[in-house]
Amino acid sequence: MARSDEAEWWFNAVYEAVQEIPHGKVTSYGHIARLLGRRADYPLGLKRSVPGEWCIILVLVGPAEMGNRQVGICLKHLPTFSVDVNHHFHGDNVPWQRVINAKGVISQRGPGGASRQAAALRREGVHVGTGTLGELTVDLATFGWFPSRLPSEVAEGDSSDSEQDG
Repeated sequence: MARSDEAEWWFNAVYEAVQEIPHGKVTSYGHIARLLGRRADYPLGLKRSVPGEWCIILVLVGPAEMGNRQVGICLKHLPTFSVDVNHHFHGDNVPWQRVINAKGVISQRGPGGASRQAAALRREGVHVGTGTLGELTVDLATFGWFPSRLPSEVAEGDSSDSEQDG
C-alpha cells in the first residue's frame, strides 16, 4: 500500500534520526519520537473545511502526536536490504538494533527477533544481559543515548549562527 506524503515523511524522519544514534549506544522508541517532536519542519496537513476555506490539521499529521509505537511501526517496516532504488533506507544503513524500549529491554518481535537484535548490539560492544524473566536487557545508564536534540539539528543551528555572525 502506498503511503501518504505525511506518512512517508514520518518514516524517513524516523530512519534519519535512528541513523544518528552513535555506534555502541542505544536509545528508546519514545526518545526518538520526542526528538522528532521538537522539529519545526514537519509538514502541516491542509484540509478544506468549507468551500473556499482551508484549515491546518496538526493532530493527524504532526510528529508530536506520533509516539513510541509509531517509531516501532516504522522500524518494523524497514526493508532488510535495498530492494528498490526508490527506498533510500534499509536495514544495512539504518541501525535499527540501537532502538529498544524505555526500560532497557529488547522488545520481542517474532521468533528470534530479540536474539538477532541482541547479537547485533553485542557486535557493537553493547553488553546485553538477561533479566529475571529471561528478557534481554541493556543498561541504559552505561549504553543509553538521550540527547535533548539530534546532532544534525545542533550542527544546523551552529552553522546558521556562524552565518549570521559573519
